[in-house]
Amino acid sequence: MDTERCTIPQLGLVFFPAFDWAISPDHPEREERLLYTRDQLVEEGLLDLPGVMEFRPKVATENDLKRTHICIPSIPAVLTKAHLIAAGGCITAAKAVMEQKVKKAFALLRPPGHHAMRLVHGARGFCTINNEAILIEYIRKHYGSHLKIAVVDTDAHHADGSQDIFYNDPGVLHISLHQDGRTLYPGTGNLDELGGPGAYGLTLNIPLPPGSGDRELLFVTKNLVLPVLEEFQPDLVINGAGQDNHYSDPLTHMQVTAQGYAELNKLLQPDLVVLEGGYAIEGALPYVNVAIILALLGMDYSRVLEPDGQRDLVPPPPGALELVKKEVAYLRGVWAKRREIDLDKIFGTAPYYRRERRIYYDTDDILEHQVDQIKRCNKCSGYRVIYSRAQKRVAREISVAVVHLPWHVCADCRAEAESAYERLHPDGGLDRVYLQDVEKEVFLEKQ
Repeated sequence: MDTERCTIPQLGLVFFPAFDWAISPDHPEREERLLYTRDQLVEEGLLDLPGVMEFRPKVATENDLKRTHICIPSIPAVLTKAHLIAAGGCITAAKAVMEQKVKKAFALLRPPGHHAMRLVHGARGFCTINNEAILIEYIRKHYGSHLKIAVVDTDAHHADGSQDIFYNDPGVLHISLHQDGRTLYPGTGNLDELGGPGAYGLTLNIPLPPGSGDRELLFVTKNLVLPVLEEFQPDLVINGAGQDNHYSDPLTHMQVTAQGYAELNKLLQPDLVVLEGGYAIEGALPYVNVAIILALLGMDYSRVLEPDGQRDLVPPPPGALELVKKEVAYLRGVWAKRREIDLDKIFGTAPYYRRERRIYYDTDDILEHQVDQIKRCNKCSGYRVIYSRAQKRVAREISVAVVHLPWHVCADCRAEAESAYERLHPDGGLDRVYLQDVEKEVFLEKQ
């Protein structure tokens, strides 16, 4: 096997710029966002290297989406073809790695996805569906639901959508390094967000102080991310490579450089890299992506430098590294003791753990009120019943219930969940009722 893998290309690239899709002509997430990157890759000759293979993105199917999302009121109502191709491009990258066509893969595509949660009423944070989550569920469906997967999201914005989808999933370790949510959208990703009762400690958030740069990012990588990955022993590591923590990004307040991104990927050695945010489309993205590709190829990236010569780079604020060290020490302690924790002290003793949230879809101006009930079970991670009411300004409120059955659900929870779905009816205030059974791939709807 090792001899065979030495003969396959080092890196697969899936490129989808979605040049016919944008939120608005002057929006940061607009058509030309990746065209400068493509030009830079061609100019540097990276696409001609013998260790690089390009793949065309496939189009994601409805079932590819339904394993991850409930799109309300329907998939066609909230998505465009560009979203399906972006998700399909991630699946293409995953297939290339899983089928050993390449050793690693980098999906350079848009629209991004890591703010999209399990329930989708519209777009939030420029994201409508979650590309990384969709590829993870595709892998578990087609290559083995037992596979352990780690996601390390390095976008400046907290990966709240990915966290929501995998918050109670014991098969997925989700780590997010981001600018402190008290200073940036979406306002989440605190140290105490550590996972649900079926996966406590498998959600780790590192809120970095504004102004943090390569030093802080790499300290967290070396002293938290790598030791946790070493113990978790994932079958696959995914880097959600948001690039909006670059020092020139117009939407954030971080100081990471192209060299910092490259060093991160050299240390992390991810199997899959998925582009998320990043809106300095001329001065940062082309150079950051070149640096990441060189790092993934094991080539020298030391001469990759931004066109401004890093003249706009400023030192991190005083005390930033010391604060990050405290956060890392705290999370190392949580990780070490996660199996010893009395979960009843955290989640209560009731048969269901209930959390209530208000979720704002800033891109589409939708306000959602959501109640999520997770069954406490000592044989599996437990099924979920989610109640959601959402309203767009000048539109009628829509109210739905979702019964979600996770991977490896036990027989008792399966029977309870199916019974709950049968009892719920689209009357008495509910417009629709959904059943999402990922293991049996059964997706039902009553309206």
